[in-house]
Amino acid sequence: MRSDIDSLMQGGLEAWLAQQGDMRDGAKKQAASRWVWGAAIALPVLAFLWFGPALPFGLLAVITFGAIMIIAVWGYQPIASASQAIKVGINSAIAASFGLAYEAEVEPGPEFEAARTYDLLPRFERSGFEDHWHGTLEGHAFSLYEAHLEVQRGSGKNKRWVTVFRGPVIRMSFGRPFRSTTLLERAGKHRSWLGLGGASEHVRFGDHRLDRVDQVHPAFAENFALYSDDRVEARVLVHPSYVEHLLTLEGAFEAQELRALFRKGEVIIALEAGNLFESGGMNPAADRDKAARAAHQFGALAGLALAINQNERGRVIQPGPNTRVDL
Repeated sequence: MRSDIDSLMQGGLEAWLAQQGDMRDGAKKQAASRWVWGAAIALPVLAFLWFGPALPFGLLAVITFGAIMIIAVWGYQPIASASQAIKVGINSAIAASFGLAYEAEVEPGPEFEAARTYDLLPRFERSGFEDHWHGTLEGHAFSLYEAHLEVQRGSGKNKRWVTVFRGPVIRMSFGRPFRSTTLLERAGKHRSWLGLGGASEHVRFGDHRLDRVDQVHPAFAENFALYSDDRVEARVLVHPSYVEHLLTLEGAFEAQELRALFRKGEVIIALEAGNLFESGGMNPAADRDKAARAAHQFGALAGLALAINQNERGRVIQPGPNTRVDL
């Protein structure tokens, strides 16, 4: 499996991007026209309000700011639509190179509820989802999409939405059958309730208790904690030999946290990694770099899913200018 930027561009993406020149130019002209017309309509009205009837300064400021924002958003819409079309085209080509499909919009599936139930994701009050990559990856059913989760903080005029998680949620069928539920997370997340340091001996999710599973590999114990309702099976499912792969791929995204759940024959991964796959734009000179970055991001995440999968153990993507999985 390979997603090389030269292969992508030569395989039809470069020609397709070249054909988008008229769309880009049309979007820029339409945006400029909207801004001019918006200003032509708004300026006389605002001038009348400011120099006509005596209105409170605060009200005038709100009306003026609102008018400017409406014109700015209205004018930018054609550019945003064109950028989104470019992004969908690039990401679809990347997905096809992996034998997958891509859609910009997605509704979360049962893996998202499982991720919430077992604390792979933080609590949130507002959510958004995008960038759905799905199909079969190396013989395994595969789905990946980006989640953006927020909570509201502050009060009164200081009330604001704050991001608590942004990154991919991955679901992949596992390489061998299993019946247990096993949780892999960064060491120290579930601290002992006594406050004595170290990881808890067990964690509970409703009525479901998972016990800590000791691992002999010192690097594993230092960086990750493992909990399961079947310790024997957990040691088979989550082998410490690929912990280095997980750390390497986690570091490639400067990710804050990696969590994985092995349940019902699948592995579900949540990785805090920021906003990914933004390959669209209005500058054709940046197309190649943006496509390469998106291909690298997706390829590394696909490699992470393979590295954590039982019968794909040891497969890993080496971070670099080109993205590939070496088989």
